[in-house]
Amino acid sequence: MTADSEKDIKYLKAIGRVCALALKKMMKEAKPGMTTAELDNIGSEFLKKEGATSAPQAMYQFPGATCISISPVIAHGIPNDHVLSEGELINIDVSAEMDGYFSDTGASMVVAKHIPEYEKILEATRSALNKAVHAAVARQPLNIIGKTIQQEAKQNGFNVIYELTGHGIGRHLHEEPSAVHNFFKQDERRILNEGLVLAIEPFLTTGKGRVVEKKDHWSLQTTDKTMAAQFEHTIIVTKNEPIILTLA
Repeated sequence: MTADSEKDIKYLKAIGRVCALALKKMMKEAKPGMTTAELDNIGSEFLKKEGATSAPQAMYQFPGATCISISPVIAHGIPNDHVLSEGELINIDVSAEMDGYFSDTGASMVVAKHIPEYEKILEATRSALNKAVHAAVARQPLNIIGKTIQQEAKQNGFNVIYELTGHGIGRHLHEEPSAVHNFFKQDERRILNEGLVLAIEPFLTTGKGRVVEKKDHWSLQTTDKTMAAQFEHTIIVTKNEPIILTLA
């Protein structure tokens, strides 16, 4: 989607803020002894209260309002009766629709504990997201995003996950460009246009950077069962600084 009116920007900011606040609330409430289904319910109730609809449920009949992944699962984890434990590395992804507009955000965290090796990958992934978001400037090549993420991962001793990508968003959860790669794709020739709405989501790992789908047909875990982290923002591309829609 290209946001080309004040109405577009207003409504995108509104749903972006709802997603950001839902994610913030879930991260704050994630505690040992809670099931991921209970954590998902917190997000679900918040979205409903704000007048938003879970995007994965509405569009893909996903079995939860949000995705909650327990390492080494890094994406599309199904909320269930898994009880959170202190020191677990988890990822929460919140995407929703309101008034015909979509937004998507996510973050990884450690439950109730500071573990240096986890904190290192979390910080590197946050940094990769921040740098990629600010590299996404109108008239720049689309692959500047992947190049920036891959460079930041390498500098910190990590790899990117190659199969998992960001995407266009706005009027639907997934739009063109259908894949915003987290690595430098040399044959990617597209240029970022002003007003383009993107979900940028670096995935970093200590392993080979490949994932496999589990038997539930949703959850994606690293093939070598190594840890991974993800952070995500939805943005509007401009000629200067991006409009970051998913800030709490």
